[in-house]
Amino acid sequence: MENSSDKEQIGLLSAIAIGIGGMVGGGIFAVLGLAVQLSKGGTMISFALAGLIALITAYSYSKLSITFPNRGGTVEYLNQGFGTGIFSGSLNVLLWISYIVMLSLYAYAFGSYGSSFFPESTQLFWKHGFITLSIVLFTLLNIFGSSLVGKSEEYIVAVKLLILLTFIGLGLSTVDTTALAPSTWSSPLQLVAGGMIIFLAYEGFELIANTSDTIKNPTKNLPRSFYGSVAFVILLYILIAIVAVGNLPVSKIIEAKDYALAAAAEPFMGQAGYTIIAIAALLSTGSAINATLYGATKVSYIIAKDGELPAQLEKNIWNRPIEGLLISAVLTIIIANGFNISSISTMGSTGFLIIFAAVNWANFRLAHKTNSRKFLPVVGIIVCIGSLITLIVYTWRQNPQTLWVLVVMLALSFAIEFTYRKVTGREIKPAFEIAEKE
Repeated sequence: MENSSDKEQIGLLSAIAIGIGGMVGGGIFAVLGLAVQLSKGGTMISFALAGLIALITAYSYSKLSITFPNRGGTVEYLNQGFGTGIFSGSLNVLLWISYIVMLSLYAYAFGSYGSSFFPESTQLFWKHGFITLSIVLFTLLNIFGSSLVGKSEEYIVAVKLLILLTFIGLGLSTVDTTALAPSTWSSPLQLVAGGMIIFLAYEGFELIANTSDTIKNPTKNLPRSFYGSVAFVILLYILIAIVAVGNLPVSKIIEAKDYALAAAAEPFMGQAGYTIIAIAALLSTGSAINATLYGATKVSYIIAKDGELPAQLEKNIWNRPIEGLLISAVLTIIIANGFNISSISTMGSTGFLIIFAAVNWANFRLAHKTNSRKFLPVVGIIVCIGSLITLIVYTWRQNPQTLWVLVVMLALSFAIEFTYRKVTGREIKPAFEIAEKE
């Protein structure tokens, strides 16, 4: 394992920026309309509920990242918590698949906002065209060198936040509070389901864990960066929901579901506001595709190196896992073009709720080593599993065929892990010696 002293050290503000950038990568542009469709006037409540789960889980991530600082992040924590058997291996593969679903969400949003500039009669064609183009473009960029985009990532995050804060600042003064009254909220089940189906908009805070071995003063700064980034994004999402629902009728938001944030800006910012938000969405989702595409292949590389995916994924061109990159890209194109935003969000949120429940469970099992208070990871396990059950029940009632997709996703994770463990006979090699459990 590399010595952290040999790496560039990351300060508190930079670590918080990583978490914020991961969460506001493109999720809010993609899922706002879906959240409003489910929760209506109570959309802010749904975002708050989803954020609360992320905040509780951030406790386990902060404790585990301090104890096991490593670029493997979640992969390493699962191996430490459950050993290197099929269970943790399957969860690690599920994490990779969930990243691919996130990529699909970003690509879908990119296609939706891009197509909104064209006549309605041709939007379907342009949407699928932009979806495919975005993945192909950023795959090539990752193959031939993405240093320019990587260096501009901080500026992209800053511009994106500036635009969103401007949207909030201008829109708060024109909010119709009657549109947010409890009488306009959906049923409690739909409020919870609304929060859970868009839960993947919060998953990006875990990227801080992948830099945990480079954080300055990690004992203090890792918890602060996890909590600070999640708390900021919760507030940001709640305010965006208030401005959107308070300025544009729910029916209009649902009508413009795939590009709802741009439509919500038009009443108080005019056509220029619509255009600015749409361009910000393209910039944001494009940078998120680039970052997540490379991040997903990094995870596949780590998993391959540890023995949970085919050895071919370990091969590199220009120090990049080219096979893993291409597999991720092809699967993303298929999912983004083959499923609607609701199905994609359900798949992604299900995957990350399972992963986060497992991380909380791992921290519970390792509490004596991570110096954690056991009741907090227990609460994390309960809320993640409870939310997962709520999402499954709602999906079964509204769109039962999507459940088959979830079953396939979970079964595929196990099948990949089981098959390659049997075929290759390789053993997983965690970065740290496996911690003893009580």
